[in-house]
Amino acid sequence: MTDEALMTAVRAGDLGKLGILFERYHVPLFEFLARMTGDRTAAEDLVQDIFVRILKYRATFRDGGSFETWLYRIARNARADYFRQRTSVEPLEAEAFDRPEPAPGPALRLIADRDRARLERALMLLPEDKRELLVLARYRDMKYERIAEILGIEVGAVKVRVHRAIRELRTFFLQLRDETRSCDVKTSSRTFQII
Repeated sequence: MTDEALMTAVRAGDLGKLGILFERYHVPLFEFLARMTGDRTAAEDLVQDIFVRILKYRATFRDGGSFETWLYRIARNARADYFRQRTSVEPLEAEAFDRPEPAPGPALRLIADRDRARLERALMLLPEDKRELLVLARYRDMKYERIAEILGIEVGAVKVRVHRAIRELRTFFLQLRDETRSCDVKTSSRTFQII
């Protein structure tokens, strides 16, 4: 759905569509405003203010107009208003212009590490010829033409074999996920004594 269609829906009262526009534009707006203001905190505040203004002034969006143009006009006005109400701001360090990237927390890193290890185990379960194809194609980023030359087969055959190898790898990967290594107290071979 285009930005203009989403904004037309917002204008008509479907306020849920504003969330989609927010997802599309909050980072570009932040980057624009951080560079324009030299202040990350101000940029974050302004992004929020801009989306409040979109709601408030949604009736001013015209059919046939560009949403992005309308949005950046609102952003420019919000920035001007913000600095009219405030005193001067100190310049921002260069690293403040970096895009904010969410860092994975410990739980996500643990899951990623487990998935990576499981993928490596699944790869080792593949027959050697399929494992070789996947290592060349996916881990070495080799073009299919080059792999065809190495293996002495047609490019079409490489594509088919890689596809089949990926399907088999996926099967092994999912089977390994289903394996549980839980400890069942009732069936455990060890017995514990209470002292």
